[in-house]
Amino acid sequence: MFYDEVDIHVKAGKGGDGAVAFRREKYVPYGGPSGGDGGKGGDVILVVNPHLNTLYHFTYQREFAAENGENGRNKQQVGAGGEALLVEVPPGTVVTDARTGALVADLTDPDQRAVVAEGGQGGRGNMRFTSSTNQAPRISERGDPGEERSLHMELKILADVGLVGKPNAGKSTFLSVTTAARPKIAPYPFTTLQPNLGVVALDPSTTFVMTDLPGLIEGASEGKGLGLEFLKHIERTRVLIHLVDATAPDPLEDFATINAEMEAFGHGLIDKPQLVVFNKLDMPEGKARFPELKAAVVQQGYEVFGISALTHEGTRAVIGRAYQILQETPVPDVAPPAPPKIYTPDLIDDDSFTIGRTPDGLWVVQGGKIERAVRRTNLNFHESLLRLHRYLESKGVIRDLRRAGVQEGDFVRIGDYELEWRDQD
Repeated sequence: MFYDEVDIHVKAGKGGDGAVAFRREKYVPYGGPSGGDGGKGGDVILVVNPHLNTLYHFTYQREFAAENGENGRNKQQVGAGGEALLVEVPPGTVVTDARTGALVADLTDPDQRAVVAEGGQGGRGNMRFTSSTNQAPRISERGDPGEERSLHMELKILADVGLVGKPNAGKSTFLSVTTAARPKIAPYPFTTLQPNLGVVALDPSTTFVMTDLPGLIEGASEGKGLGLEFLKHIERTRVLIHLVDATAPDPLEDFATINAEMEAFGHGLIDKPQLVVFNKLDMPEGKARFPELKAAVVQQGYEVFGISALTHEGTRAVIGRAYQILQETPVPDVAPPAPPKIYTPDLIDDDSFTIGRTPDGLWVVQGGKIERAVRRTNLNFHESLLRLHRYLESKGVIRDLRRAGVQEGDFVRIGDYELEWRDQD
């Protein structure tokens, strides 16, 4: 399996509930309400770990939940906030919302962070509800739930140089002899099932990252074979090394086929600086054909090299030239087209609501702000219920329910709560 795409589910921490408490301390005159606020729930944060280069670690864990905020306490003590959950991802990870497809974050730099689920706000304690007309309120709020969402993550490998070419052109061998990478190598097509990264070191202070991309076939840009899964990984490379098997039946046709697939894929692949390298010159047939092949490709405007990855002949010259081009080629702009937006629940700031009824007679009120108000109300305290009633009255919910025909003893569902209707008129 190729671990460059994965879906995960994240859930931020719930905000802590506010407390209802009163001071009962010696030498403290009058006392008064002292219930503290609940703490904020922990966020879920993606953070770039430059030492990761695949999404393989998500195979074993795809559910992530941050810590809840603590409840408020007496003596005006505010509950501690929940600890944020850091989820590590490799550089080059593009994150989208699995439900809407909207871009959430494009993570490219070491230690870059993105909040993908925000913790719920803590509820207020009764010390917040003191007024001139209510010196001892028995009112508190519950904390908001943390945001919960599904995310789709896709890894685009960030490498300076990408190796392209037909299957069995020698890309994995070339990578193994020029870097410390040890890709699987065998003399048959499609040996490489996932990109391999290696660091090329010309000297201790002169290095760059090179990736061996899996072989392409004709029609890859249309999704044949594994083409589309891998073509996207060379979008961000700055230089391409195009390896061609000089002993193949028609090396020039192989070269043209790969270029045609990159051009068909788009995203500027065909416009990247490209070094054309004919491999397997250790074989008599390849060595004899090289001058003719070189002349044909040079006429098309490309720089051409001849090597034997097996014997290392000519490999250092290719690497040295690739490094020179890197110094002349600007780093591509990989920033997201717009600043990522933090997800907010639907209609949370909308005062509108709807009233419906189920076949068994249950009234249902739906609306972002209305549901949040009920969810935050501590139903254990009569004063809290009265405050909620006043709020629903001010928003027109009580009026519209009466107009719809609600009767004494009917049950009304708002969000996750069912309340019994009692007409006070």
